[in-house]
Amino acid sequence: MAAFHVLCRTFAAVAFLLFVGPVPAASGAESDRPSPGSGVRSGAQAGSASADTPEAPPEACRQCGGLSYFGASTPGRLAPLTPAPRLKTSGASPNFKQGRGPSKGESGTPPSAGPDATRDSASNAEANVEFERPHLSSDPRVNMARALVERNRYSEALEILKPLALEDGLDQTDVRFLLGLAASRGSQEPDVTDEEQVKLLDLAIAAFHAILIREPYLVRVRLELALAFFLKGDDDLAVEHFERALVGKPPDQVVAKVRSFLNVMRARRRWSGYFGFSLAPDTNINAASDVAFIYIRGLPFRRGAGQRASSAIGVVGWGGAEYQYPLAERWRLRAGFNVNHREYQGGQFDQTFLSGYAGPRWFLSPTTEMSLLATSSQRWWGSSPFNYDFGARLEVEHRVYAGLRLSGRAAWQDRKNQQQKFLEGPLMVFSLGANYVLFPTVQVNALVGYLQQEAQARHWNSAGYWTRVGTNVALPWGFTVGLSGEIRWTEFEDGWPQPFRPDGSARRDQTRILGATLLNRALTVFGFSPQVAFSNQVRESNAQLLDFKRNLVELRWVRQV
Repeated sequence: MAAFHVLCRTFAAVAFLLFVGPVPAASGAESDRPSPGSGVRSGAQAGSASADTPEAPPEACRQCGGLSYFGASTPGRLAPLTPAPRLKTSGASPNFKQGRGPSKGESGTPPSAGPDATRDSASNAEANVEFERPHLSSDPRVNMARALVERNRYSEALEILKPLALEDGLDQTDVRFLLGLAASRGSQEPDVTDEEQVKLLDLAIAAFHAILIREPYLVRVRLELALAFFLKGDDDLAVEHFERALVGKPPDQVVAKVRSFLNVMRARRRWSGYFGFSLAPDTNINAASDVAFIYIRGLPFRRGAGQRASSAIGVVGWGGAEYQYPLAERWRLRAGFNVNHREYQGGQFDQTFLSGYAGPRWFLSPTTEMSLLATSSQRWWGSSPFNYDFGARLEVEHRVYAGLRLSGRAAWQDRKNQQQKFLEGPLMVFSLGANYVLFPTVQVNALVGYLQQEAQARHWNSAGYWTRVGTNVALPWGFTVGLSGEIRWTEFEDGWPQPFRPDGSARRDQTRILGATLLNRALTVFGFSPQVAFSNQVRESNAQLLDFKRNLVELRWVRQV
């Protein structure tokens, strides 16, 4: 209990620190909006278009909350329409990489790259700095398309780029980047219908996605992919890629725009959902001990085969949805549900879990939010109800800076068992987590937690602690690898009967879980990729029959773009 009180005080202190700070508007605050001249030129600034001056891109986009989006070019000279071995600074280049120096042939000064332009881009342009950049093709058709993109003549550029994307021998990174730019920017033209807009954004997403499969470190491309998701209204993926790109340290004006987009998405979010399914071979579907003998009063008894570990191949499906109704500028009403079903042949070990929740969500600041939810859940084992819970949950999330998020949860539930009444009683769960995007291609996460459960049968009263760390790394050629490790400690009260603890002392468990995942982002069907997940679980207990080993393999379909 002393550890429980310490954890409660720690959680309260962290929650207090998260709440401290100014409370500006949740979205669309004037101070968060980029200035009109930060990377996007207005018509008054640009003047009339000429061969040496790009036309101004539109100042606003659909569903952008009045914010300007990333311009296709920056002040400076355009790439020439004819092949040239050395090119002036321009905006249509994907060459903004994390952790890379100048490529062969560069002068050492990073190129201007539209929203990824360095802070010295204006002085570089004035000094007329010349350099060679990778991914800039000398093919006259590509250069023509680049010039058209920089003049905002997107439909003409697409007519050139679509056939080029199918040709061999060209630098496809350059072609696909220009194709993505033309499609993304062209989707915002005023005469484009909603159906055409979706097709153009899908084309842009596919083009940027294809580049990141081979070169996931290209921050400019990731920014453009995030923007395409934002324009399409696919906010979950937009947030993921925006936050990864921010870790690449883009210029301040780009950071300001990205933060504005994040505020817009948080404010406009209404519906969200997920679903998936997998095949799941399991070596121990009943989580049973595989020991051959049990000792009762010192005498050995052989266990029946039906009481030991059973293996099978199952089918797993999961999904959920949430809706947020705006109550005020910084208040939302959340309501949602989650469902998970695991099915094996014969139905004896089938499991189904259904939960729902509802309650207010409060935006304390642009970086901090809190939700207080009423919760309920029901679990079925086989075809019979097993238990149901009802209670409340407090959630807090705080973005410390780009790439680092902290979260906390505190939950109380009253558990009722339809079958095993001796397990009924209240339980409390506390957890603190961190998610850190170390690089645009590397993400790490950690979680610590505490659980206390009371039961009608006193020896089932328990207190548990756990910690988990994990990482996933995006590699070239489309591979993403994930690794995780988790340890759980559970302590029960005295009074465990025969045959588990012959002396009646307390039960102590330790569970270790190692996990690994592998997917290839290049293999996608309707935006879903196959993922192989492996989990090794080992529980060691001082009580007979309560330790086990389990290996679980799942072939999943997950949304990974």
